[in-house]
Amino acid sequence: MNLSDSQTGGGTPRRVSAMEAVLGHLRSAIEHGTYAIGDKLPSEAELCRTLEVSRPVLREALRALQTMGLTVSRTGKGTFVIAHAVEDPTFGDYAASDLLEVRRHVEIPVAGYAALRRTAENLDHLTHLLDRMERETDTTAWVAMDTLFHLAVAESAQNPVFRRVIEEIRDALARQSAFLNELGGRREQSNREHRAIVEALIDGSEHDAVEAMSHHLDRVETSLTAIVRPASPADAPAGARESTGADA
Repeated sequence: MNLSDSQTGGGTPRRVSAMEAVLGHLRSAIEHGTYAIGDKLPSEAELCRTLEVSRPVLREALRALQTMGLTVSRTGKGTFVIAHAVEDPTFGDYAASDLLEVRRHVEIPVAGYAALRRTAENLDHLTHLLDRMERETDTTAWVAMDTLFHLAVAESAQNPVFRRVIEEIRDALARQSAFLNELGGRREQSNREHRAIVEALIDGSEHDAVEAMSHHLDRVETSLTAIVRPASPADAPAGARESTGADA
């Protein structure tokens, strides 16, 4: 069974990657009780053979299941189911809801301060970084620059405490960014949102900067919600639904 050609539904169809299809299949099996809490998932070798995907693709899907809080990996023992529903994804040391709450209270006012205090050097750095992000096609490289972008906005506020806060959550931001780009196709949209933030800083508009950052974080929240909402059987690829029963 090859899952790499699956398509999403909805108003704007987006090609689903092999990893997304595998994740959807395993998530559906967990949420619909094929694997009970405490059950061990089949071995990586068995899953790769059954789903006809490479080990790197499978491992990405397994990591996403852990981020969603559905499974836990135990070294030398395998992957075990710990929940039947996605509650609050975890990125590094922080839950998504906690991370977003802090980001709203820090990054939105920071954007406003940055619009008023940014230097020509800050603007040159941000513009150059954004230009690189818009040309970048490698997700890993883009995610690294995404965290640098938010650090650069904090630096533009001319308050070292703001940068320190963003540094503290930098790993979580990177994990969240990778998660959203892999499962939500967020990169191009993020680039547009980042461009709006930079344009507001260039204009020196505190109001526009605050609005642009607020919109950016709203879209992050919307994308996260779309990814972690309970999956229905109709959402899973036909082949995956058939296989779920066969694998039980």
